[in-house]
Amino acid sequence: MLKGIIDFSLKNKFIVLLTTVALVLGGVYAVKNIPLDAIPDLSDVQVIIYTEYPGQAPQIVQDQVTYPITTKMLSVPFKKVVRGYSFYGYSFVYVIFEDGTDPYWARSRVLEYLSQLSSQMPKGVTPSLGPDATGVGWAFMYSINSTNRSLQELRSMQDWYLRYQLTAVDGVSEVASIGGFEKQYQVTVDPVKLRAYDLPLSKVRMAIQMSNGEVGGRSIEMAEKEFIVRVKGYIQDVESLRKVAVGVGPNGVPILLRDVATVQLGPEMRRGIAELNGEGETVGGIVVIRYGANARQVILDVKQKLDAAMKALPPDVTYTVAYDRSALINRAVKTLEEKLIEESIVVALVCLAFLMHLRSAMVAILILPVAVLMSFLVMFGQGISSNIMSLGGIAIAIGAMVDAVIIMIENAHKHLEHDAGKKPHWEIIRDACVEVGPTLFYSLLVISVSFIPVFTLQAQEGRLFKPLAFTKTYSMAAAALLSITLAPILMGYFIRGKIPAEEKNPINRCLIWLYHPLIDFVIKWRWSVIFSAAAIIVWVFFPSNQLAARFLPDGKVKEWAFKAGKFFPYQNIGSEFMPPLYEGDLLYMPTTFPGISSTKARELVQQTDKIIKSFPEVHHVFGKIGRAETATDPAPFDMIETTIMLKDEGEWPKVDIKDEDGKIIAHRRRTADELVDALNSAIQFPGLANAWTMPIKTRIDMLSTGIKTPVGIKVAGPNLAELERIGSEIEAVVKQVPGTTSAFSERVIGGRYVEFDINRDEIARYGLTLGEVQEVLAVALGGMPIATTVEGLERYTINLRYDRDFRSNLDVLRNDIVIPTPTGAQVPLGQLASLRIVNAPMAIKSEAAVPNAWIYVDVKGIDIGTYVQMAMRAVREGIANGTINLPPGYNIFWSGQYEYMLRAQQRMMIVVPLTLLIIILIIYLNTRSAIKTAIVMLAVPFSLVGAFATIHWLGYNMSVAVWVGIIALAGLDAETGVVMLLYLDLAYAQWVKDGRMRHLTDLRDAIYHGAVKRVRPKAMTASVIIAGLMPIMWSHGAGADVMKRIAIPMIGGVVTSTVMELVVYPAIYYLWRSRRLKPSPTLATTAATSEPGKENT
Repeated sequence: MLKGIIDFSLKNKFIVLLTTVALVLGGVYAVKNIPLDAIPDLSDVQVIIYTEYPGQAPQIVQDQVTYPITTKMLSVPFKKVVRGYSFYGYSFVYVIFEDGTDPYWARSRVLEYLSQLSSQMPKGVTPSLGPDATGVGWAFMYSINSTNRSLQELRSMQDWYLRYQLTAVDGVSEVASIGGFEKQYQVTVDPVKLRAYDLPLSKVRMAIQMSNGEVGGRSIEMAEKEFIVRVKGYIQDVESLRKVAVGVGPNGVPILLRDVATVQLGPEMRRGIAELNGEGETVGGIVVIRYGANARQVILDVKQKLDAAMKALPPDVTYTVAYDRSALINRAVKTLEEKLIEESIVVALVCLAFLMHLRSAMVAILILPVAVLMSFLVMFGQGISSNIMSLGGIAIAIGAMVDAVIIMIENAHKHLEHDAGKKPHWEIIRDACVEVGPTLFYSLLVISVSFIPVFTLQAQEGRLFKPLAFTKTYSMAAAALLSITLAPILMGYFIRGKIPAEEKNPINRCLIWLYHPLIDFVIKWRWSVIFSAAAIIVWVFFPSNQLAARFLPDGKVKEWAFKAGKFFPYQNIGSEFMPPLYEGDLLYMPTTFPGISSTKARELVQQTDKIIKSFPEVHHVFGKIGRAETATDPAPFDMIETTIMLKDEGEWPKVDIKDEDGKIIAHRRRTADELVDALNSAIQFPGLANAWTMPIKTRIDMLSTGIKTPVGIKVAGPNLAELERIGSEIEAVVKQVPGTTSAFSERVIGGRYVEFDINRDEIARYGLTLGEVQEVLAVALGGMPIATTVEGLERYTINLRYDRDFRSNLDVLRNDIVIPTPTGAQVPLGQLASLRIVNAPMAIKSEAAVPNAWIYVDVKGIDIGTYVQMAMRAVREGIANGTINLPPGYNIFWSGQYEYMLRAQQRMMIVVPLTLLIIILIIYLNTRSAIKTAIVMLAVPFSLVGAFATIHWLGYNMSVAVWVGIIALAGLDAETGVVMLLYLDLAYAQWVKDGRMRHLTDLRDAIYHGAVKRVRPKAMTASVIIAGLMPIMWSHGAGADVMKRIAIPMIGGVVTSTVMELVVYPAIYYLWRSRRLKPSPTLATTAATSEPGKENT
């Protein structure tokens, strides 16, 4: 079939060229219109159920709202995790679904189950769904600034004007407000005056509610015209509220609200504060992007809309961009685009250097961009965005994409040398292509199939690397298709005229000069060569540490064995889930102890922001403590999130770099890690547990596991006090584990409550019900929004509560708070209830409806896999010796990046062997020989030698990125092995055809011809692969760390695989083919001749 495709292409040149032009034009269109993003959306499919329950304690919210919802959501189909958060006044339930679930189907199913809960919810409480956004939807943040206006005025501009302007932008799911003060009409009642006028609080509340509203009276007809009736009555200002009549005095004199209460404008209670650059509070906005939207385009549209909207505000009001993901997107895409261009240039130069024929090199140079454009066309059609991973797939395929074409060109050169003038030009080209084309097509197919394990990755790692796998597969498929369609035509047109002889190329002469004596040595000492190769493989993978630990007794010999173990690479490689994906921005996420006041929170975030802003590498700082007004932000009031936008690294100044002892060791720019260390050293506040990460990474991690640090420990059980005790004991143990930077256990019972225990006997004596007493307390003490004003487009609440003096201490509460009875008497609260201050939760977290306590662990200087093993061992020992008391019914779960890493390793252990079997099958279908297949597959262990040795020498850990590089390497190994075996087989077949394969000397000559005389295409194959990957190694910026870990095993593996194939394959081939041949008749009497390739074995 493949020969038929080549023949069809050569017979229908115009059709193939026209199709190529159409594909190129389509590819150009795709490149210009493809969505751009920094990284693929790694977040799970989530549906957020957000419920407000104003004024209620977290335990009440948990019992009455969160628990019923979470238990119901456990039965939703395809759900993966149900996570609940109960805070003061509101509840979040995150329902996270399996991969591949349509987000809008998930929302509809959650709504269906939620509708069954309406009767179980408290009165007036209505759960609602959060925005249809991803976990990384926070793509743009801004702050509003003015030197002449209050925070309340700025917040009103944000809430009632800017927010709606930006929400109208296509692709925006929600715009959330944070910081400032929301305007509120505050009615502060004096209970002494209420008692004097004999007014219950409920009557005041009802009077206010009845005095704020507008109604219609249908219509009336006057003078043959219809007039619609509207009765105005919304409260528009404080004075209107003061004039509300709340009762009538003894003499018929009206009692106005101003007679019993103070009415004023004030701030509504807030659970979030925003701060900019350490200069003071500000008002901010967070733009949340919808599922599947083009992030870069949405951000550009938002900026344009924001610029236009600001013109309608007073001139003294300006805005500052606090976070802009488009900067990361541009940096990431620019980095990969530059690498693609550099790789293409390097590959073109390598081709030119080896072929020494510009027109021949032009075939490979032209094939490369066509294949890339074809892959972009498929990406665009599939909806894959252009990001560092999808572009990375093309980047790591650049060298391999032209392998087939290079070998076909080189083969055409050989045919033209022998047959030029004997056959028509196009027939020579056809013969050259048919001879190697089918085998090369299969080898490219192997490279494509080798990425099957990547397609089977799940969750976060699958979403990250599948775009890379898709684009690499598309690129290789396009290259394979072009190699048997377009390449033969271009070769026919371009490879003409005088073709330089291979021997005239200094590179080729050097290769033959080096390789010829090596082949003679290899064949002479074939068994030694094979055993040496096996010894090298054993050296890399030898588990000396494991053997020493199991069999050697404690002592100096065992210590020596462990020291010697450092020389065996594989066992010294650590493990991690993923290398840090540097975003160019930082996120400072410390945690304070619960129960912090808003005043202290504001002071703390301003102090930390001011310190961070003082660093010259920092462009600006946007601090947030508490939550924004969005269901996508479940942050408690004790969590700080400071977004740090850094300057371009070229603008970072040179500073003195000091070691741990404070000694200056260098004067240069800091690295990102050194900057984080310096920031961490500068910010040391008592009670503040520092955590440094990056914006996108943190939101993904917190959505997937709820854990914001690399390692998390979750303790599940029924009793919150017991959870806190267990968490504190685990924290103390984990802090002693080497590599622990910080360990912080949440103080589950960290809040302070004023608890009222109502005496049922006493309230029954006065004819009161429990609800009547609770209603008075809820309104009088906590304050209750009882009505909403309508002022044009703006809406503000009216809040009713007692004066601060009557809420200041327990004695005042007991004696001055009175409860009206049905008889008209008013009874002091102290006679009806006992009051006390207790410790209780400020937030309650649960998974699968079971309460949790979480321990956040940050590590440094050690890989995640090794650290977690040490920490798990320490915790197990703590449980065994009683340091940690874990009662029945309580469980410990390890989470964070370790959870991802374990899942990915388990998946790889199953899929990688299956993929190797598929590769073996494809190679067998091509070779139809089990021995040849086995010889080709020897390239895999040969390449792993270089891959793991290089990983060890560079100090990298095993991660999903490294595994992706090794998977890509497996396909390249098979390809280089196939090429090596192809030339040996061609030479052997030629000797057999000519009747020259009679003795071992003939076999040696054939191997010499197939190996030494065809060393150029094999060297070119390896060179273009390595040259195509090398620009990644000197890349720097967004995504570079991940791409380097993919490229490193490929480079190291291709180097050792090529060297060992050139050396070991001829020895193995000689042993295999020599079984049926006789020794040379002159072997015993003839000395070595001077003719190349004719020496004795």
